[in-house]
Amino acid sequence: MHATLKPPPLRDDCFALPAGVDWTPVDVALDGLRQRLHCVVAEETLALSAALGRILAKDVVAARANPPEPNAAVDGYGFAFAALGAGDQTLPLVEGRAAAGVPLGHPVPYGSAVRILTGAALPEGVDTVILEEDVNASPEAIAFREGVKPYANTRKAGEDKAAGDAILRAGQRLGAADLALAAATGLGALPVFERLRVGVLSTGDELVEPGEAARAGQIYDANRVMLLALLSDMGFAPVDLGRVGDAREALRARLDAAAMEADVILTSGGASNGDEDHVSALLREAGAMQEWRIAVKPGRPLALGMWQGTPVFGLPGNPVAALVCTLVFARPAMGVLAGRGWSAPQGYALPAAFEKRKKAGRREYLRARVRDGQVEVFASEGSGRISGLSWAEGLVELPDGAVDVARGDRVRFVPYGSFL
Repeated sequence: MHATLKPPPLRDDCFALPAGVDWTPVDVALDGLRQRLHCVVAEETLALSAALGRILAKDVVAARANPPEPNAAVDGYGFAFAALGAGDQTLPLVEGRAAAGVPLGHPVPYGSAVRILTGAALPEGVDTVILEEDVNASPEAIAFREGVKPYANTRKAGEDKAAGDAILRAGQRLGAADLALAAATGLGALPVFERLRVGVLSTGDELVEPGEAARAGQIYDANRVMLLALLSDMGFAPVDLGRVGDAREALRARLDAAAMEADVILTSGGASNGDEDHVSALLREAGAMQEWRIAVKPGRPLALGMWQGTPVFGLPGNPVAALVCTLVFARPAMGVLAGRGWSAPQGYALPAAFEKRKKAGRREYLRARVRDGQVEVFASEGSGRISGLSWAEGLVELPDGAVDVARGDRVRFVPYGSFL
């Protein structure tokens, strides 16, 4: 019986592909995403108080110079430098003082000085300020040594930014310092993109909600918690799509609803080609499957496709692979969709505190952290070891080709924060 049916060679490699099927290199997959995607969110104008973390939709110019007029950089006394003679100086004081927001209100006569405080607009007739610590003063005059330089301790109008100067560029994520610059140059609101809505859906009969009673064979849904938190850190608007079991029609209905709620969908689980891998099966059925055999470790089973016009990232079910694929593939792609543009994470070459022999064929990402200027890697490379994600501070990226890493060799370390 079944005399013609012969077993295949035993390769003992769960990542081995059928004969004639090649993996898609990481850079090829990334280039494909970069070329296919575009911004999908609308523009709105928000007050500075509401704009933190948003993506700037247009270049912004200063409405007013900063500083708006010449002012004092220290507490001291102001005068015209040209009025100084040689040697030590004694200058008569005029009545009053100039303070920030409270100008003197009249010119300072040539050859006289005035009390002036930090941030005060320079009165007419003043172009130089001497520190109060360098002066002996009476109610009528001040005395100080020679050596004062012209324009000392003053700020020019617009020396930071002039009116009309570009201050912020479209596509940047607004931080606290950016909002301060906008405020200082006279702006009260900024044009930004609406937050990208990113839906997160978990799949699998084995999943149960954290905190609930788990039966034999069930595991807690760690991926959805992780991904929703990660998306919030990235500045997107996370949409919790819940979880759905291994039922293809139920998943189809959930994806239909998700396409109406979200601008992009992240699923975890069901991205390979097994009997219960319904995400990839539905994307193929819809004719929208793009790439899924990515030459990356962890994370080879990655489904990239469209569902009713909404991009779908079918992430692996293993938490480590799900996080790595989100950071490496989904994050730059979502940046384009959100109006931020494509950005590659910043990595740093640091000496390795580990040894590693890697075969050619796949790019590898190791959970890693920096201690005493060297990069340590987590003891296990297993995709289910969630503790390694918490232990790590970023990823070591090893190239596609074969490499032997010895202690002290420089490797590329990418902090988690570089992906945000």
